[in-house]
Amino acid sequence: MVAKLMVIFFSAILINNFVLTRFLGICPFLGVSQQIETAIGMGLAVIFVLTLASAMTWVVQHLILVPLGLGFLQTVAFILVIAALVQLVEMVIQKVSPTLYRALGVYLPLITTNCAVLGAAVLNIREGYTLVESTVHGAAAGVGFTMAIVLFAGIRERLAYSPVPVSFKGFPIALVTAGLLSIAFLGFAGFNLGKLFGM
Repeated sequence: MVAKLMVIFFSAILINNFVLTRFLGICPFLGVSQQIETAIGMGLAVIFVLTLASAMTWVVQHLILVPLGLGFLQTVAFILVIAALVQLVEMVIQKVSPTLYRALGVYLPLITTNCAVLGAAVLNIREGYTLVESTVHGAAAGVGFTMAIVLFAGIRERLAYSPVPVSFKGFPIALVTAGLLSIAFLGFAGFNLGKLFGM
């Protein structure tokens, strides 16, 4: 059981990173990655939302939708759960760190429609994960998102002081950098985690 959880955890961070290999959650990845501080804040918010959303959507799916034969309402139900969690996170960040709240701006409420959060919830059901496995997968997806956005923010901060050609300044060099980061993460694709953890 522990070995399977470890495989799920590290696979979601490295091999199936939601941003760099599944290409989910690109909007906040590109929008909030200009400074490391805001990238960390967004990453922590996404970890919290993804972890709780994964657990709560599993419960909604298996204890409400499936028994009542309402599986066709899965997407709507999942978005409602995610929206409620994001609202909670938004209120907490606004109280605890108004500066971070202002820095995240419109991207914080956009977590509601962040396809990485909905994608994790749907993948948990599709893969047949248990409640614990779903929660671990959600947390790992959030950690992977945070790692990717912080790495990207660090590179973008350095690029701001680098001699970049005029035609590449700003968003174009950010897209090139994101592409190179994605290629780097594709190097983990052949990594056999099951063998590593004795499965």
